[in-house]
Formats: sequence, structure tokens, C-alpha cells
Amino acid sequence: MSFDSLGLLPELLRAVREEGYETPTPVQAQAVPIVLSGRDLLAGAQTGTGKTAAFTWPMLQLLAPQASHSASPARHPIRALVLTPTRELAMQVEEAIRTYGRHLPLRSTTIFGGVNINPQIAALRRGVEILVATPGRLLDHHQQGTLHFGHLEILVLDEADRMLDMGFIRDIRKILALLPPRRQNLLFSATFSDEIRQLASGLLHDPAFVDVAPRNAAADLVQQVVHPVDRERKRALLSHLIRTRKLDQVLVFTRTKHGASRLSEQLEKDGIAAAAIHGNKSQPQRVKALEDFKRGEISVLVATDIASRGLDIDQLPHVVNYELPHVAEDYVHRIGRTGRAGLEGEAISLVCVDEHKLLREIERLLKRKLPSEVVQGFAPDPSIAPQPILQGGARGGGGRRPGAPSVHGGGPRRGSSRGSRA
Repeated sequence: MSFDSLGLLPELLRAVREEGYETPTPVQAQAVPIVLSGRDLLAGAQTGTGKTAAFTWPMLQLLAPQASHSASPARHPIRALVLTPTRELAMQVEEAIRTYGRHLPLRSTTIFGGVNINPQIAALRRGVEILVATPGRLLDHHQQGTLHFGHLEILVLDEADRMLDMGFIRDIRKILALLPPRRQNLLFSATFSDEIRQLASGLLHDPAFVDVAPRNAAADLVQQVVHPVDRERKRALLSHLIRTRKLDQVLVFTRTKHGASRLSEQLEKDGIAAAAIHGNKSQPQRVKALEDFKRGEISVLVATDIASRGLDIDQLPHVVNYELPHVAEDYVHRIGRTGRAGLEGEAISLVCVDEHKLLREIERLLKRKLPSEVVQGFAPDPSIAPQPILQGGARGGGGRRPGAPSVHGGGPRRGSSRGSRA
């Protein structure tokens, strides 16, 4: 299928070709005609499948007929709202909107927490047709009277599964209550849990369904390997692998914010350029760390699951699970950061005795056993007994303390009313 067959405007096709794209991805080929037809959509697609363009292109086209060159804010009411779980993803979605809409007179802006609210208020007062927002900051703006949704036509929930994991369900319901009932709704999710299906049933009207990423399927182009190691020797093994294999651009996952910062500092002491990215970092710090990583000024970026969601890093060759996630599905999200755009990638998991149960859950989800290789000099001591991990990640291994709730990278627990605003 070619882009010409999607029925896109010449202005959009021009922008797409200027970006060097030649053929649409499966989610684009299936979703774009549906969205252009005006139907609601429930789409299963992970980051890296081209899903952002799948809703950005038709959204721009649907809004284009009433686009105005006028400088008057009244001629630029909010007509489309895209909700994302994190500020990084919000910035990337809005960047895509600007990129593909460069030949159309449509205005967009993004609002998220962790930065001064006044420039955002000023941008809203100048008028925008497309607003990309995280839930918490959007409600802040509503309380200040800076948002009006009387002209809203399209609502997009991007990475809805992650928003529910982060405890935003109450915020989402509050936001839905602010919107006009007659609108087109698009919901994108990497997985379809019962909660997602419940949200979709209350939000979508006679939706079309697209699923290009089979539930919990690991990327086919990602080579996965497990390195058994004692919990106290993980950092030494990680440094050893980076040095001896000359790994560059390595995205390393920890479970907690504190663990990410600590590991980053330890790697720096080992002479490895590293930085951490998590919810306690300011927005300028997170942006700088990501840009330094993309430019190759640092070779290792240590991140929590929540902070990494939505990171768009081209040609990322290596992902390391320094600690296995409590939730097996998060393993799939993690390794999906590599092996993108037809390029091969590698996912390395450093697994200690505490994490054997978590590893079995991941293998059960993947429906196959992951290859295991002991690195010479780092064979685990069989006399070390497994220990449960304390809530907040006090132990170096894995395995949830009996009865303790899941912890996603130090973020808010599922069901909290707001948690830390993304």
C-alpha cells in the first residue's frame, strides 16, 4: 500500500514525503481510513509501530477544512485533545503534529506538569486547535479557567494502558465530564486488560477495532538473553559488559527512582558516562539527559518504566533489565524500545536468585524460555538464598514481598486518584 491510497491531503502527503517515509506501517494503513471516516477507534499498537502518525495524519486532515490563517484566538478554539501519560510522550506527539501539519494553518501546543504554568496559559490564550496534555496539568488549567472545550471534535487517549497503570483513571473520568458528548474518540493501548476494555466500553461508540501488535508479543527483531548473577554483583557485571563488548547507547531499566540515580552515579565512578531519568528529575534535566544520550555524549541512560514510556530513540541497539519488572507485561514494553524500524536490537536481563519467579512469569507470558548464559567470572553463588524485595526496591533482586502491591518504577500505585502528575 502507498501513502497515496490513504486519501490524505496533498499538504499532508508533502510533509510525510519530506520526512522520508515511503510506505505506511500496518497500523497506519488500517487506522487512517477508519479515523477519516469519522468512526471511533480502539487500536492495539505499541510505541514504535507508527501509531502516533496513525492518528495525527487523519486528525490534521479532519480539522483542516476549518483551519484559519487569522491571528484572532477566537478563530483557533480547541478542536482536538490528545491525552498522554507522560510529558516526554506529550512533547513527542506535539512535535509530530507540528512536523506533519507544517503546511496547514493549524496551531498546537502541549501542557504538562513540572514546568512553569504561565507560558502554557499564554499559549492557550493565543488560541490552539490541537492540545496535547497530561491529565494532571490539564485539570490544573481547567481549575484556572484557561481551557474551554465547547468546540472539541476529537479526543485521543494515547497509551491508555499506561495511564491506568499510573493511577490516572479518576483524572480521565473528570476530563471526560468536561467534554461535549458529541465527538470522535480514539483509544490506543499496547495491551487490552479488563480495565482498558471497561474504559473503552464507556468511551467509544460503535468503534472499529485495529490490533497490529498481538497482546504482549515481544519484538521479533530483539535478541533476548538472561545473564544469571548474584544481586550484589549486578553493577560490576553491567560495567564489565559495557566495557568488554564496547556497548554504546544502552538504555538500562531499574524499578525505582532511587535505584536509577544510584546506579547512574556508580557507573560514573566506573568511568562510564551515564545519566538517570525518572519522575524526580526536573523537566530540563530529563530533556538534557535524553538529548545527551541521543548525541552520544553519554553512553548509558538509566530509567524507570514510567519515565521511559514514550521515549523515542532512533536505532537504540541495547536494552538492559538491571532489575526485572514486577509486572511481566512491562518487560515487553521495555524491550520494545529496541528492535524498531526494521533494525535488530538486543535485550539483556541481569537476573539474581530473588527474581526467578519474575523470570518465570515473563517466560509464561512470552510462551517460551529465554536463553540463559553465565558470564565468565560472574557465575552466581548457589548457596545464596532468595530474599523478598521490600516495597520501594530496597533489595537488589526481584520478587514482590508477599501481599505487597506492585510498584512500577517508583511511580504511583494503580488506583491512586492523581499520583505524581506526569
